Amino acid sequence: MADDELTPHLGAGSRVALLVPGSASYVDLVLALLADGVFPVPLDPALTPAECRRILKPIAPDLVVTEADRVEELLRLRPGRSRSLPRGRPIHCTSGTTGTPKGVWSGLLAEADAAALVAEERDLWGFGEHDVNLVLSPLHHSAPLRFAMGTLLAGGRIVVPGRFDPARTTAAIVAERPTTMFCVPTHLQRLFAHWDEVGVPDLASFRLVAHAGAPCPPAVKRRLVELFPAGSTWEFYGSTEGQFTACRSEEWLERPGTVGRARPGRTLSTDEDDRIWCAVPPHARFTYLGAPEQTAAAWRDTAAGPAFTVGDAGRIDLDGYVHLDGRRTDLIISGGVNVYPMEVENALREVPGVDDVAVFGVRDEQWGQRVCAAVVGAAAPDVLAAHARQVLAPAKRPKDYVSVTELPMTPTGKVRRDELAHLLT
Repeated sequence: MADDELTPHLGAGSRVALLVPGSASYVDLVLALLADGVFPVPLDPALTPAECRRILKPIAPDLVVTEADRVEELLRLRPGRSRSLPRGRPIHCTSGTTGTPKGVWSGLLAEADAAALVAEERDLWGFGEHDVNLVLSPLHHSAPLRFAMGTLLAGGRIVVPGRFDPARTTAAIVAERPTTMFCVPTHLQRLFAHWDEVGVPDLASFRLVAHAGAPCPPAVKRRLVELFPAGSTWEFYGSTEGQFTACRSEEWLERPGTVGRARPGRTLSTDEDDRIWCAVPPHARFTYLGAPEQTAAAWRDTAAGPAFTVGDAGRIDLDGYVHLDGRRTDLIISGGVNVYPMEVENALREVPGVDDVAVFGVRDEQWGQRVCAAVVGAAAPDVLAAHARQVLAPAKRPKDYVSVTELPMTPTGKVRRDELAHLLT
């Protein structure tokens, strides 16, 4: 499917796939479409035609936009609509680490629920008319788009420098004096390395720096707290499907490793397999388009109301703080012991010279599965093994370390663990 010569009628419930680079106009269009009850489907413009066809088949978009000038054209058809109340959420697609990404569908919301959706983000993050949101991540990802939308709906403005580059980002900080920023740990690592060379810019304008998307190495977290204004830095835990927790860095310092407590309006619980379930208000419910069985498996009734899971496992302490173990589907069973890759990865990230790491299992006649680690960076295997002996139980220590220049990733930045085993064959 390609751009139509004439834009089709797009009424409430229509779907528009966006396969164009992010920009300020891109966010305006997403908001304008949602105000009319039309659902944008943000996708990576680098997807191949085959990937697009596979992802979009169950979504059945009414229009596919692949040219940037179509963004402006569609905006002109909706004057003034980009600051009106959105009637739902964009149809973001899941990461698809083990299969085709699934479209997450909220449906058209009643006005009260639509207002609650906007108010939830505004109240949690304090978005206001004086905010300037610096966009670092691609806008087809849910978190940066959500922060940008929340800022604009509150009357603020956004800055979209383009593809992430530490020097370009630093220049934007100096010139635009942003107040908010969403980032992932890799952004922080690259910014800090750049600032070590050129000096740290004035960061006093920031009131909110939120990170998520991957575990943050403790050293990076502590540097984040050190450099940015007191009380400005946060972590949150969520997924394409929905948000679970939020955590000030000061709370993390008191409880290293936590991803915080339940966001307002959420109730968290765990089941017998330690999977985390999140009960949500009506505006945060969803289905997977074209996947009724997976939708049914993702939801269950709890005392707090309908709750969903994305398969992540962890524990909730007596004070309500969540500590993640990892995704249940990533579980490695070695010698009868359950090993969550995330726990091992967090331990190995403490080693100097580890830029990134992914832990995976391979078949083993003796152990059932053998724990292995793919490491990006200069850290030597014997140094990694020595650290593992100090901080991990025997069953959790990798038996093999393989050095790689980069980890295989999905378009949304998740590690493709299913592609790691071949590194040892």
